[in-house]
Amino acid sequence: MARSAQLEPDAGTVDELAAPVAYVPPDGDAALRRRSLTDQPWAPVVLGAIGILLSLAAWDMLSRSGFVSPQDLPPSREVVVSFFEQLRTSEFWGHVGNTLRSWSIGLALSASIAIPVGLALGSSWAFWRALRPTVEFLRAVPGVALVPVAILLWGQGIQGSVALIVFGSVWVLMINAMYGARQLDEVARDTARVFGLNRVERIRWLVVPGALPYVATGLRIASAAALITAVTAELVIGSPGMGSAIAKAQTAGATVKMYGLILGTGMLGLVTHLFFQRLEGHFLRWHLSQQKAG
Repeated sequence: MARSAQLEPDAGTVDELAAPVAYVPPDGDAALRRRSLTDQPWAPVVLGAIGILLSLAAWDMLSRSGFVSPQDLPPSREVVVSFFEQLRTSEFWGHVGNTLRSWSIGLALSASIAIPVGLALGSSWAFWRALRPTVEFLRAVPGVALVPVAILLWGQGIQGSVALIVFGSVWVLMINAMYGARQLDEVARDTARVFGLNRVERIRWLVVPGALPYVATGLRIASAAALITAVTAELVIGSPGMGSAIAKAQTAGATVKMYGLILGTGMLGLVTHLFFQRLEGHFLRWHLSQQKAG
């Protein structure tokens, strides 16, 4: 009895061993401070500015290192100064206006073609099977390969640039709309059948709202592809815009001005991306993806 009493564990010791032990991460206050700093509304702007400054510093170091001739790659400070000087000229904004004109027309035509066709492809299995070989073949053709065709048909006018923009951006938007129409909740489909909705009503109240996030993402990606195609077409065809201005500066040997125009083209792409991002957040604020992002 005495021996069994000695082997019997103490009740308090058992409770202490069974009690859950809370995990305290090391330096938890520092982790909370880092999280609170990154959640601040000014954090993306500040961190983005730091990234830009570091990129410009690396560019300047590469230009002055001797690996690249300063005539071929001027220091970043000179390029930035040239960019801001060109911002004050009407010639620069004329180039921007011409590029935006062809870009907006091409993107509007792409959306008017790609969204309905993509929704139809996603809603009809037979339609997708019939057009899939054609879609897969055409979207694999680079838009630049059609530059000779555009020159033969329209010369150096804006029509050739618009045609290349449509061909270069329509497939991204069409595929996104198609997958958006396919990724619908089966419960919602069954509910629509129970309530007796016809095909047009199902498209209006089920397919279109479900595909809108995919369409918005495709539109944002297609806008960047359209701008790239627009500048490329202007470089090769010679139609008025930022691309032709870059080509003329390179031909004239104005390297600093050329890099300033390239910097302006990059800023134009950033502005259009932020515009469509804001547009997506405004019209899709009801969607779960935007609520999580917010």
